[in-house]
Amino acid sequence: MANHAMSLSNRKKEILRTVVELYVKAAEPVGSKAVAEALGSGISSATIRSDMAELESLGLLEQPHTSAGRIPSSNGYRLYVNDLMQNQNISNDDAEMINSTLDGHAIEQVRLLDEVGRLTSRLTTYPAYAMASATGIVCIARFDLIYVDCSTFIIVALLSNDTVKNKLVHLTTNIEPPMLTKLSAVLNASFTGIAEERITPALITSTERAVGDSSGIVAVVAGFTIELLVEAKTIGTRVSGAINLLNHPEFRDVDKAQRIIRYLSDEKELARLPSPESAGEIKITIGPENLADELRDSSVMAIKYDAGSDIQGLIGVVGPTRMDYSKVAAHLSYMAQGLSLLLGGIGSDSLQLNAANIINKTGDDNIGEN
Repeated sequence: MANHAMSLSNRKKEILRTVVELYVKAAEPVGSKAVAEALGSGISSATIRSDMAELESLGLLEQPHTSAGRIPSSNGYRLYVNDLMQNQNISNDDAEMINSTLDGHAIEQVRLLDEVGRLTSRLTTYPAYAMASATGIVCIARFDLIYVDCSTFIIVALLSNDTVKNKLVHLTTNIEPPMLTKLSAVLNASFTGIAEERITPALITSTERAVGDSSGIVAVVAGFTIELLVEAKTIGTRVSGAINLLNHPEFRDVDKAQRIIRYLSDEKELARLPSPESAGEIKITIGPENLADELRDSSVMAIKYDAGSDIQGLIGVVGPTRMDYSKVAAHLSYMAQGLSLLLGGIGSDSLQLNAANIINKTGDDNIGEN
């Protein structure tokens, strides 16, 4: 994409930017006459038509019908986001709405996720999701395997955050108490004190060899352990405004909209959505850059914020590739800054945000390309 940006003349860049912004507003293919009127710089429609044809040959524009205007391709949106998009400030009314939601007093974390999700969806007109998770390492401190009968035992796990979880396991083969005792000792030596990403197939296989397990018991315990550790890091996940998809022409096909709505209702799938590496950064994935089939015609934009006390939050939106990227970036940046101020312990007296002081970080340094 960088090669395209370097090879394009300033005029072609301006034409591409104009096509994207006109298409975002109207959801209709853009013709050379509309571009000429928007630019108002004396460039002839014939010249613009020629430039648009070249942009199409580069894969940055598409022509849905022979006689129609052009629309941006996924690559066109990517170049726009990386190089052409202009920063946008949110309106004073929107700033006041966000400030009044966040200002005043601390809100319990899960309730705050609800408020943030609803407000983000309302301001952007797209489905929004909000998450909070612990950034510190949670691990298993101790395992106990309790014999019930020859085909049943209980896994008891003490986590490093002092919570205790258990699971009743029914086997299709028999197991004896000495085997559980041996397995407990090996698990306490190998599976405690480590994060879930270190519980690898290689570790599971070596543990099975160490105890002579051919029944898959170690794999069951490992699966339960990973599930516990992921769950312990997740404080909450909320999705708001999924029905807003139906307000956009790309999703008037109800089946298509329902596939995305079902996807957004699955917390495990949400946890796999693209995420920025650090607080304050925006991550945008466009169309086929998304790995999930349900999102191949959609764009996802997300930003992280520091929620204090080893907690990190994330706000994101899902919408058509014809997303108003600049507007969404402005609102997410403003919301994230306000949440960092509120939850970082600075206090409500310092939460004096205004619509003009947000600089959106949407350049190459912090927008990931898959």
